[in-house]
Amino acid sequence: MNIVLKGAIGALALLPIAPAAEAKPPALAWHDCADGLECARMEVPADWAVPSREKITVGLAKLPARDQARKKGVLLVNTGGPGEQIPILRQGKKYFADLTEWFDVVIFDPRGFGSSSRIDCPIPAPSATEWVFPNKSAYNAYAAKNRSFGQACAKAAGPLNGNLNSWQIAHDMDAIRAILGQKRLTYLGNSHGTALAQAYAELFPRKVGRMYLDSVIDHTTTSLRTWLERRAKVLERNFGRFAAWCQSTATCALHGRDVTAVWDEVIATARRRPIPAPGAGPDVTINDTQIVSRFHVSNEAAWERLAGGLAQAASGDASFFAKVEGVPDPDLSRVFLCADFPYPGYDRLKRLETALRRDTRHIGWRTVWPMAYHCAGLPPTRTWAPRPIKAAGLPPVLIANGEHDDNTPPGDGRRLASVLPGARYLPAVGGHALYLTGHPCVREHVHRYLTTGAMPPRGASCGPAT
Repeated sequence: MNIVLKGAIGALALLPIAPAAEAKPPALAWHDCADGLECARMEVPADWAVPSREKITVGLAKLPARDQARKKGVLLVNTGGPGEQIPILRQGKKYFADLTEWFDVVIFDPRGFGSSSRIDCPIPAPSATEWVFPNKSAYNAYAAKNRSFGQACAKAAGPLNGNLNSWQIAHDMDAIRAILGQKRLTYLGNSHGTALAQAYAELFPRKVGRMYLDSVIDHTTTSLRTWLERRAKVLERNFGRFAAWCQSTATCALHGRDVTAVWDEVIATARRRPIPAPGAGPDVTINDTQIVSRFHVSNEAAWERLAGGLAQAASGDASFFAKVEGVPDPDLSRVFLCADFPYPGYDRLKRLETALRRDTRHIGWRTVWPMAYHCAGLPPTRTWAPRPIKAAGLPPVLIANGEHDDNTPPGDGRRLASVLPGARYLPAVGGHALYLTGHPCVREHVHRYLTTGAMPPRGASCGPAT
Protein backbone atom coordinates (compact mmCIF):
# COMPACT_ATOMS: atom_id res chain seq x y z
CA MET A 1 0.00 0.00 0.00
CA ASN A 2 2.16 2.92 -0.63
CA ILE A 3 1.80 1.65 2.57
CA VAL A 4 4.69 3.64 3.54
CA LEU A 5 2.26 6.17 2.17
CA LYS A 6 3.28 9.76 2.02
CA GLY A 7 1.51 11.32 4.94
CA ALA A 8 0.17 8.01 6.24
CA ILE A 9 0.63 6.80 9.77
CA GLY A 10 4.07 7.99 10.92
CA ALA A 11 6.27 5.19 9.71
CA LEU A 12 9.58 4.61 11.45
CA ALA A 13 11.96 2.31 9.64
CA LEU A 14 13.12 -0.47 11.92
CA LEU A 15 16.51 -1.91 11.09
CA PRO A 16 17.52 -5.53 11.61
CA ILE A 17 19.75 -6.14 14.58
CA ALA A 18 23.26 -7.14 13.58
CA PRO A 19 23.71 -10.91 13.82
CA ALA A 20 25.74 -12.22 16.70
CA ALA A 21 26.85 -15.61 17.90
CA GLU A 22 23.79 -17.41 19.16
CA ALA A 23 23.93 -18.21 22.85
CA LYS A 24 22.05 -21.27 23.97
CA PRO A 25 18.88 -20.07 25.72
CA PRO A 26 17.51 -21.78 28.83
CA ALA A 27 15.15 -24.68 28.24
CA LEU A 28 11.43 -24.09 28.41
CA ALA A 29 9.50 -25.44 31.38
CA TRP A 30 6.63 -27.24 29.63
CA HIS A 31 3.64 -28.30 31.71
CA ASP A 32 0.38 -30.07 30.98
CA CYS A 33 -2.36 -27.54 30.27
CA ALA A 34 -5.25 -29.91 29.40
CA ASP A 35 -6.71 -31.16 26.13
CA GLY A 36 -3.48 -32.92 25.24
CA LEU A 37 -1.51 -29.68 25.12
CA GLU A 38 1.64 -28.65 26.91
CA CYS A 39 2.21 -24.96 27.67
CA ALA A 40 5.17 -22.77 28.53
CA ARG A 41 6.19 -19.13 28.71
CA MET A 42 9.38 -17.41 27.66
CA GLU A 43 10.87 -13.96 28.13
CA VAL A 44 11.70 -11.64 25.21
CA PRO A 45 12.50 -7.93 24.91
CA ALA A 46 9.52 -5.60 24.67
CA ASP A 47 11.44 -3.78 21.92
CA TRP A 48 13.96 -5.78 19.93
CA ALA A 49 15.59 -2.54 18.76
CA VAL A 50 16.78 -2.03 22.35
CA PRO A 51 16.80 -5.59 23.75
CA SER A 52 18.47 -4.65 27.04
CA ARG A 53 15.41 -2.76 28.27
CA GLU A 54 12.02 -4.04 29.52
CA LYS A 55 11.06 -7.68 29.03
CA ILE A 56 7.71 -9.26 28.26
CA THR A 57 6.54 -12.85 28.12
CA VAL A 58 5.33 -14.92 25.20
CA GLY A 59 3.00 -17.84 25.86
CA LEU A 60 3.38 -21.06 23.85
CA ALA A 61 1.44 -24.28 23.49
CA LYS A 62 2.58 -27.58 22.01
CA LEU A 63 0.70 -30.49 20.53
CA PRO A 64 3.41 -33.15 20.81
CA ALA A 65 4.32 -35.46 17.97
CA ARG A 66 2.72 -38.87 18.36
CA ASP A 67 6.09 -40.67 18.24
CA GLN A 68 8.73 -38.55 19.91
CA ALA A 69 11.52 -40.93 18.89
CA ARG A 70 10.75 -40.57 15.17
CA LYS A 71 9.65 -36.94 14.91
CA LYS A 72 11.30 -34.67 12.34
CA GLY A 73 11.37 -31.64 14.61
CA VAL A 74 9.15 -28.69 15.49
CA LEU A 75 6.62 -26.93 13.28
CA LEU A 76 5.78 -23.39 14.36
CA VAL A 77 2.28 -22.28 13.32
CA ASN A 78 0.43 -18.98 13.10
CA THR A 79 -3.16 -19.19 11.84
CA GLY A 80 -3.64 -15.46 11.23
CA GLY A 81 -5.73 -12.76 12.78
CA PRO A 82 -3.76 -11.01 14.16
CA GLY A 83 -5.04 -12.48 17.37
CA GLU A 84 -4.87 -15.08 20.12
CA GLN A 85 -3.62 -18.43 18.82
CA ILE A 86 -3.51 -21.02 21.61
CA PRO A 87 -7.31 -21.45 21.83
CA ILE A 88 -7.31 -22.23 18.09
CA LEU A 89 -4.90 -25.11 18.68
CA ARG A 90 -6.87 -26.24 21.70
CA GLN A 91 -10.26 -26.18 19.96
CA GLY A 92 -9.07 -27.29 16.53
CA LYS A 93 -6.62 -30.07 17.22
CA LYS A 94 -8.12 -32.13 14.42
CA TYR A 95 -6.84 -29.65 11.84
CA PHE A 96 -3.28 -30.25 13.05
CA ALA A 97 -3.54 -33.97 13.80
CA ASP A 98 -1.91 -35.08 10.54
CA LEU A 99 1.11 -32.89 11.27
CA THR A 100 1.75 -34.62 14.61
CA GLU A 101 2.81 -37.70 12.66
CA TRP A 102 6.05 -35.83 12.01
CA PHE A 103 6.25 -32.73 14.23
CA ASP A 104 5.68 -31.19 17.57
CA VAL A 105 3.16 -28.53 16.54
CA VAL A 106 3.89 -25.32 18.45
CA ILE A 107 1.75 -22.23 18.44
CA PHE A 108 2.20 -18.95 20.31
CA ASP A 109 0.03 -16.05 21.39
CA PRO A 110 1.50 -12.92 19.79
CA ARG A 111 2.67 -10.20 22.15
CA GLY A 112 -0.31 -8.36 23.57
CA PHE A 113 -2.69 -11.33 23.35
CA GLY A 114 -3.86 -14.20 25.52
CA SER A 115 -1.20 -15.94 27.59
CA SER A 116 1.53 -13.57 26.43
CA SER A 117 2.01 -10.17 28.07
CA ARG A 118 -1.51 -9.05 27.50
CA ILE A 119 -2.88 -5.63 26.64
CA ASP A 120 -6.40 -4.96 27.86
CA CYS A 121 -7.57 -1.86 26.04
CA PRO A 122 -9.70 0.14 28.49
CA ILE A 123 -12.34 1.10 25.94
CA PRO A 124 -13.62 -1.11 23.12
CA ALA A 125 -12.83 -0.38 19.51
CA PRO A 126 -15.74 1.24 17.70
CA SER A 127 -17.86 -0.89 15.45
CA ALA A 128 -19.73 0.08 12.33
CA THR A 129 -22.59 -1.75 10.69
CA GLU A 130 -21.15 -1.38 7.21
CA TRP A 131 -17.71 -1.57 5.60
CA VAL A 132 -18.34 1.23 3.13
CA PHE A 133 -18.51 4.73 4.62
CA PRO A 134 -21.40 6.61 2.97
CA ASN A 135 -19.70 10.02 3.21
CA LYS A 136 -16.82 11.93 4.75
CA SER A 137 -18.73 13.03 7.82
CA ALA A 138 -19.52 9.40 8.69
CA TYR A 139 -15.85 8.49 8.16
CA ASN A 140 -14.67 11.36 10.36
CA ALA A 141 -17.08 10.49 13.16
CA TYR A 142 -15.88 6.88 13.11
CA ALA A 143 -12.22 7.96 12.92
CA ALA A 144 -12.63 10.13 16.01
CA LYS A 145 -13.94 7.15 17.99
CA ASN A 146 -11.17 4.91 16.67
CA ARG A 147 -8.57 7.52 17.64
CA SER A 148 -9.89 7.61 21.20
CA PHE A 149 -9.74 3.81 21.32
CA GLY A 150 -6.17 3.80 19.99
CA GLN A 151 -4.97 6.46 22.41
CA ALA A 152 -6.44 4.65 25.40
CA CYS A 153 -5.02 1.35 24.20
CA ALA A 154 -1.56 2.88 23.78
CA LYS A 155 -1.59 4.09 27.39
CA ALA A 156 -2.55 0.61 28.58
CA ALA A 157 0.17 -1.05 26.50
CA GLY A 158 3.05 0.02 28.73
CA PRO A 159 6.37 -1.17 27.24
CA LEU A 160 4.51 -2.68 24.28
CA ASN A 161 3.32 0.74 23.11
CA GLY A 162 4.71 1.17 19.59
CA ASN A 163 6.07 -2.38 19.56
CA LEU A 164 3.18 -4.23 17.94
CA ASN A 165 4.15 -5.08 14.37
CA SER A 166 5.50 -7.98 12.34
CA TRP A 167 9.12 -6.81 12.72
CA GLN A 168 8.90 -7.31 16.47
CA ILE A 169 7.03 -10.63 16.18
CA ALA A 170 9.54 -11.96 13.65
CA HIS A 171 12.21 -11.47 16.31
CA ASP A 172 9.96 -13.23 18.83
CA MET A 173 9.66 -16.11 16.36
CA ASP A 174 13.43 -16.36 16.06
CA ALA A 175 13.73 -16.45 19.84
CA ILE A 176 11.16 -19.27 19.86
CA ARG A 177 13.15 -21.14 17.22
CA ALA A 178 16.30 -20.84 19.32
CA ILE A 179 14.74 -21.83 22.64
CA LEU A 180 13.17 -24.89 20.97
CA GLY A 181 16.63 -25.96 19.88
CA GLN A 182 15.93 -25.71 16.16
CA LYS A 183 18.81 -24.70 13.90
CA ARG A 184 16.29 -23.57 11.28
CA LEU A 185 12.65 -22.57 11.47
CA THR A 186 9.98 -24.84 10.01
CA TYR A 187 6.81 -22.78 9.72
CA LEU A 188 3.21 -22.89 8.58
CA GLY A 189 1.63 -19.44 8.30
CA ASN A 190 -1.93 -18.61 7.30
CA SER A 191 -3.33 -15.18 6.36
CA HIS A 192 -1.69 -12.53 8.59
CA GLY A 193 0.70 -15.29 9.64
CA THR A 194 2.19 -14.91 6.16
CA ALA A 195 3.00 -11.24 6.87
CA LEU A 196 4.98 -12.47 9.88
CA ALA A 197 6.70 -14.97 7.60
CA GLN A 198 7.69 -12.26 5.13
CA ALA A 199 9.25 -10.22 7.93
CA TYR A 200 11.08 -13.30 9.20
CA ALA A 201 12.30 -14.22 5.72
CA GLU A 202 13.75 -10.74 5.23
CA LEU A 203 15.35 -10.53 8.67
CA PHE A 204 16.54 -14.13 9.07
CA PRO A 205 16.61 -15.76 5.61
CA ARG A 206 19.39 -18.20 6.45
CA LYS A 207 17.56 -19.43 9.53
CA VAL A 208 14.58 -20.66 7.50
CA GLY A 209 14.25 -24.38 6.91
CA ARG A 210 10.87 -24.88 5.23
CA MET A 211 7.95 -22.49 5.06
CA TYR A 212 4.45 -23.13 3.82
CA LEU A 213 2.42 -19.92 3.38
CA ASP A 214 -1.33 -20.20 2.90
CA SER A 215 -3.64 -17.35 1.88
CA VAL A 216 -0.76 -14.92 1.53
CA ILE A 217 -1.31 -11.25 2.27
CA ASP A 218 1.35 -9.55 0.18
CA HIS A 219 3.67 -7.29 2.17
CA THR A 220 6.02 -6.48 -0.72
CA THR A 221 3.86 -4.23 -2.93
CA THR A 222 4.16 -0.52 -2.17
CA SER A 223 1.45 0.64 -4.59
CA LEU A 224 -1.85 0.75 -2.74
CA ARG A 225 -3.84 0.81 -5.97
CA THR A 226 -2.10 -2.34 -7.26
CA TRP A 227 -2.63 -4.05 -3.92
CA LEU A 228 -6.33 -3.18 -3.88
CA GLU A 229 -6.95 -4.02 -7.54
CA ARG A 230 -6.12 -7.68 -6.89
CA ARG A 231 -8.83 -7.84 -4.25
CA ALA A 232 -11.33 -5.86 -6.28
CA LYS A 233 -10.98 -8.10 -9.34
CA VAL A 234 -11.52 -11.31 -7.36
CA LEU A 235 -14.55 -9.85 -5.60
CA GLU A 236 -16.02 -8.74 -8.92
CA ARG A 237 -15.40 -12.20 -10.39
CA ASN A 238 -17.19 -13.71 -7.41
CA PHE A 239 -20.17 -11.51 -8.20
CA GLY A 240 -20.05 -12.84 -11.75
CA ARG A 241 -19.90 -16.40 -10.44
CA PHE A 242 -22.95 -15.70 -8.29
CA ALA A 243 -24.87 -14.32 -11.29
CA ALA A 244 -23.91 -17.35 -13.41
CA TRP A 245 -24.96 -19.73 -10.62
CA CYS A 246 -28.32 -17.99 -10.45
CA GLN A 247 -28.83 -18.39 -14.19
CA SER A 248 -28.16 -22.13 -13.98
CA THR A 249 -29.94 -22.90 -10.70
CA ALA A 250 -33.71 -23.20 -10.71
CA THR A 251 -33.97 -22.64 -6.95
CA CYS A 252 -32.31 -19.23 -7.16
CA ALA A 253 -34.87 -16.52 -6.37
CA LEU A 254 -33.62 -14.54 -9.38
CA HIS A 255 -33.48 -17.47 -11.79
CA GLY A 256 -34.48 -16.36 -15.29
CA ARG A 257 -33.75 -12.70 -14.58
CA ASP A 258 -30.69 -10.59 -15.40
CA VAL A 259 -29.04 -10.65 -11.97
CA THR A 260 -26.59 -7.87 -12.83
CA ALA A 261 -29.43 -5.60 -14.00
CA VAL A 262 -31.40 -6.34 -10.81
CA TRP A 263 -28.37 -5.49 -8.70
CA ASP A 264 -27.73 -2.24 -10.55
CA GLU A 265 -31.35 -1.16 -10.17
CA VAL A 266 -31.49 -2.00 -6.44
CA ILE A 267 -28.27 -0.09 -5.75
CA ALA A 268 -29.40 2.91 -7.80
CA THR A 269 -32.76 2.94 -6.02
CA ALA A 270 -31.21 2.69 -2.55
CA ARG A 271 -28.79 5.49 -3.43
CA ARG A 272 -31.60 7.82 -4.48
CA ARG A 273 -33.78 6.95 -1.52
CA PRO A 274 -33.10 4.24 1.09
CA ILE A 275 -35.35 1.20 0.74
CA PRO A 276 -37.76 0.39 3.61
CA ALA A 277 -36.92 -2.62 5.78
CA PRO A 278 -40.20 -3.34 7.57
CA GLY A 279 -38.91 -6.61 8.96
CA ALA A 280 -36.42 -4.61 11.06
CA GLY A 281 -38.85 -1.95 12.23
CA PRO A 282 -41.37 0.52 10.82
CA ASP A 283 -38.84 3.34 10.42
CA VAL A 284 -35.80 1.34 9.28
CA THR A 285 -34.45 1.97 5.80
CA ILE A 286 -31.41 0.59 4.01
CA ASN A 287 -29.13 2.61 1.73
CA ASP A 288 -26.81 1.52 -1.06
CA THR A 289 -23.61 1.39 1.00
CA GLN A 290 -25.28 -0.87 3.56
CA ILE A 291 -26.34 -3.29 0.83
CA VAL A 292 -22.89 -3.32 -0.73
CA SER A 293 -21.27 -3.85 2.69
CA ARG A 294 -23.54 -6.76 3.58
CA PHE A 295 -23.60 -8.60 0.27
CA HIS A 296 -21.20 -11.43 1.20
CA VAL A 297 -20.99 -12.79 -2.32
CA SER A 298 -17.67 -14.60 -1.83
CA ASN A 299 -19.39 -17.07 0.49
CA GLU A 300 -20.96 -19.63 -1.85
CA ALA A 301 -22.95 -21.13 1.02
CA ALA A 302 -24.81 -17.81 1.30
CA TRP A 303 -25.78 -17.49 -2.38
CA GLU A 304 -29.30 -18.88 -1.93
CA ARG A 305 -30.04 -16.41 0.87
CA LEU A 306 -28.37 -13.49 -0.95
CA ALA A 307 -30.47 -14.10 -4.05
CA GLY A 308 -33.62 -14.14 -1.93
CA GLY A 309 -32.64 -10.95 -0.16
CA LEU A 310 -31.80 -9.18 -3.40
CA ALA A 311 -35.08 -10.25 -5.00
CA GLN A 312 -36.94 -8.99 -1.94
CA ALA A 313 -35.09 -5.65 -2.10
CA ALA A 314 -35.96 -5.35 -5.79
CA SER A 315 -39.62 -5.58 -4.78
CA GLY A 316 -39.20 -2.74 -2.26
CA ASP A 317 -38.36 -4.58 0.99
CA ALA A 318 -34.69 -4.49 2.07
CA SER A 319 -35.24 -6.25 5.41
CA PHE A 320 -32.66 -8.92 4.54
CA PHE A 321 -29.93 -6.29 4.46
CA ALA A 322 -30.86 -4.91 7.88
CA LYS A 323 -29.15 -7.94 9.43
CA VAL A 324 -25.47 -7.47 10.28
CA GLU A 325 -23.48 -10.68 9.95
CA GLY A 326 -19.96 -11.55 10.96
CA VAL A 327 -17.88 -11.37 14.13
CA PRO A 328 -15.78 -8.27 14.81
CA ASP A 329 -12.02 -8.67 15.10
CA PRO A 330 -10.49 -8.46 18.58
CA ASP A 331 -9.83 -4.83 19.45
CA LEU A 332 -6.06 -5.12 19.48
CA SER A 333 -5.96 -6.78 16.06
CA ARG A 334 -6.44 -3.49 14.25
CA VAL A 335 -3.40 -1.98 15.98
CA PHE A 336 -1.22 -4.79 14.62
CA LEU A 337 -2.86 -4.78 11.21
CA CYS A 338 -2.50 -1.04 10.70
CA ALA A 339 1.12 -1.08 11.87
CA ASP A 340 1.87 -3.65 9.16
CA PHE A 341 -0.38 -1.98 6.56
CA PRO A 342 -0.65 1.76 7.32
CA TYR A 343 -3.60 3.26 5.46
CA PRO A 344 -4.42 6.71 4.06
CA GLY A 345 -7.36 8.97 4.83
CA TYR A 346 -10.76 9.51 3.29
CA ASP A 347 -9.92 11.81 0.37
CA ARG A 348 -7.32 9.50 -1.12
CA LEU A 349 -9.50 6.45 -0.56
CA LYS A 350 -12.41 8.11 -2.32
CA ARG A 351 -10.16 8.75 -5.33
CA LEU A 352 -9.10 5.11 -5.29
CA GLU A 353 -12.74 4.02 -5.12
CA THR A 354 -13.48 6.12 -8.21
CA ALA A 355 -10.54 4.52 -10.02
CA LEU A 356 -11.57 0.97 -9.09
CA ARG A 357 -15.18 1.55 -10.13
CA ARG A 358 -13.99 1.79 -13.75
CA ASP A 359 -13.08 -1.91 -13.88
CA THR A 360 -15.02 -3.41 -10.96
CA ARG A 361 -18.16 -1.32 -10.97
CA HIS A 362 -20.66 -3.65 -9.34
CA ILE A 363 -19.02 -4.57 -6.04
CA GLY A 364 -15.25 -4.97 -6.42
CA TRP A 365 -14.61 -1.30 -5.63
CA ARG A 366 -15.79 -2.06 -2.08
CA THR A 367 -12.33 -3.44 -1.27
CA VAL A 368 -11.06 0.10 -0.72
CA TRP A 369 -12.92 0.39 2.59
CA PRO A 370 -12.44 -2.59 4.96
CA MET A 371 -8.89 -1.56 5.95
CA ALA A 372 -10.21 1.96 6.61
CA TYR A 373 -12.63 0.40 9.09
CA HIS A 374 -9.59 -0.83 11.03
CA CYS A 375 -7.19 2.07 10.54
CA ALA A 376 -9.24 5.29 10.32
CA GLY A 377 -8.03 7.73 12.96
CA LEU A 378 -5.64 5.41 14.81
CA PRO A 379 -2.81 7.43 16.39
CA PRO A 380 0.69 7.25 14.83
CA THR A 381 2.87 4.31 15.82
CA ARG A 382 6.03 2.60 14.68
CA THR A 383 5.22 0.61 11.59
CA TRP A 384 6.71 -2.16 9.49
CA ALA A 385 5.11 -1.10 6.25
CA PRO A 386 5.21 -3.00 2.93
CA ARG A 387 8.50 -2.91 1.09
CA PRO A 388 10.34 -4.86 -1.59
CA ILE A 389 11.71 -7.94 0.10
CA LYS A 390 15.36 -8.94 0.14
CA ALA A 391 15.98 -12.47 1.34
CA ALA A 392 19.35 -13.69 0.07
CA GLY A 393 19.96 -17.28 1.10
CA LEU A 394 16.29 -18.09 1.66
CA PRO A 395 15.47 -21.71 0.81
CA PRO A 396 12.47 -22.50 -1.45
CA VAL A 397 9.10 -21.57 0.05
CA LEU A 398 5.76 -23.18 -0.86
CA ILE A 399 2.82 -20.79 -1.35
CA ALA A 400 -0.87 -21.40 -2.04
CA ASN A 401 -3.87 -19.06 -2.28
CA GLY A 402 -7.50 -19.81 -3.08
CA GLU A 403 -8.59 -18.59 -6.50
CA HIS A 404 -11.88 -17.27 -5.07
CA ASP A 405 -10.40 -15.53 -2.01
CA ASP A 406 -10.86 -11.76 -2.30
CA ASN A 407 -9.47 -11.16 1.21
CA THR A 408 -6.05 -12.60 0.40
CA PRO A 409 -6.31 -12.93 -3.38
CA PRO A 410 -4.29 -15.28 -5.58
CA GLY A 411 -2.45 -12.30 -7.04
CA ASP A 412 -0.85 -11.74 -3.63
CA GLY A 413 0.48 -15.30 -3.53
CA ARG A 414 1.74 -15.14 -7.10
CA ARG A 415 3.45 -11.83 -6.38
CA LEU A 416 5.27 -13.19 -3.34
CA ALA A 417 6.30 -16.36 -5.18
CA SER A 418 7.77 -14.22 -7.95
CA VAL A 419 10.03 -12.26 -5.61
CA LEU A 420 11.20 -14.99 -3.21
CA PRO A 421 14.12 -16.98 -4.61
CA GLY A 422 13.11 -20.53 -5.54
CA ALA A 423 9.54 -20.19 -4.26
CA ARG A 424 6.75 -22.25 -5.83
CA TYR A 425 3.13 -21.11 -6.19
CA LEU A 426 0.39 -23.75 -6.06
CA PRO A 427 -2.91 -22.52 -7.54
CA ALA A 428 -5.98 -23.98 -5.89
CA VAL A 429 -9.70 -23.65 -6.47
CA GLY A 430 -11.11 -22.57 -3.14
CA GLY A 431 -11.35 -19.74 -0.66
CA HIS A 432 -9.45 -18.66 2.43
CA ALA A 433 -7.24 -20.92 4.59
CA LEU A 434 -6.89 -23.86 2.21
CA TYR A 435 -4.89 -26.11 4.54
CA LEU A 436 -6.92 -25.37 7.66
CA THR A 437 -10.25 -25.89 5.90
CA GLY A 438 -9.09 -29.33 4.82
CA HIS A 439 -8.44 -28.98 1.08
CA PRO A 440 -7.16 -32.54 0.43
CA CYS A 441 -4.98 -31.78 -2.60
CA VAL A 442 -3.33 -28.82 -0.90
CA ARG A 443 -2.74 -30.78 2.29
CA GLU A 444 -1.09 -33.61 0.36
CA HIS A 445 1.38 -31.22 -1.28
CA VAL A 446 2.04 -29.43 2.02
CA HIS A 447 2.78 -32.64 3.91
CA ARG A 448 5.18 -33.81 1.19
CA TYR A 449 6.97 -30.48 1.16
CA LEU A 450 7.27 -30.09 4.94
CA THR A 451 8.53 -33.64 5.44
CA THR A 452 10.79 -34.06 2.40
CA GLY A 453 11.31 -30.63 0.87
CA ALA A 454 9.79 -31.81 -2.42
CA MET A 455 7.87 -29.07 -4.21
CA PRO A 456 4.76 -29.68 -6.33
CA PRO A 457 5.79 -30.23 -9.97
CA ARG A 458 5.89 -27.08 -12.08
CA GLY A 459 2.44 -26.45 -13.46
CA ALA A 460 0.69 -28.43 -10.69
CA SER A 461 -2.61 -27.11 -9.42
CA CYS A 462 -5.41 -28.19 -7.13
CA GLY A 463 -9.04 -28.24 -8.24
CA PRO A 464 -12.05 -27.81 -5.95
CA ALA A 465 -12.00 -29.63 -2.62
CA THR A 466 -14.29 -32.63 -2.69
